[in-house]
Amino acid sequence: MGDAPDMEVATQTIVNGVVPKLVMRFADANARAAALTGTTKPVPGMLTYLIAEDRWEGRQADGTWLLLSDGPWQPLTFKTGYNALAGSPGWRKKAGGGIELRGRVKRTSGGNLDDGPDAIQFASIPSSVAPATLRFFIVPTNRQTISGVTRWTGRLEIASDGNLGIMIESSGGQGTTGSPAWFGLDGVMFSPAGD
Repeated sequence: MGDAPDMEVATQTIVNGVVPKLVMRFADANARAAALTGTTKPVPGMLTYLIAEDRWEGRQADGTWLLLSDGPWQPLTFKTGYNALAGSPGWRKKAGGGIELRGRVKRTSGGNLDDGPDAIQFASIPSSVAPATLRFFIVPTNRQTISGVTRWTGRLEIASDGNLGIMIESSGGQGTTGSPAWFGLDGVMFSPAGD
């Protein structure tokens, strides 16, 4: 007679064969695309983890990958004259779809925010995550004028090419340089083209 049955040893081959298929790990999205072809092509319900992107994705019935965890924050690309004030201004892909912005922005000179009749481009995001058409959002701001008027809101514009613009209300007189004027991006969320 042989040894007594050992369930752990008996099922180890099955476990080793199934576990990598439950959540497959890939170096990045390109490695996943290269590996999952032909008879091993992606199927609905498949779960993957992309190491470089640090994200989980699930395959949908329509043949697309759905983000299951928020993506990592990516920095904004600032235009000349603007930079971060606080909160690490950036963008990220949201689980289930959409793009989220965060952070506060100021003029690099510490001066006033432009308060002209047109939106001033201050930064950009990749066009691949931009909305299909121009989008508008009300955002917080802190701009004080020489006549003692404080403006608490501004208009954020996100263009289909990825350019971000800000428009500050111009009434109340010229802004002062006594306080650091800023505007915030926290809570702004939108759908990119094709999402």
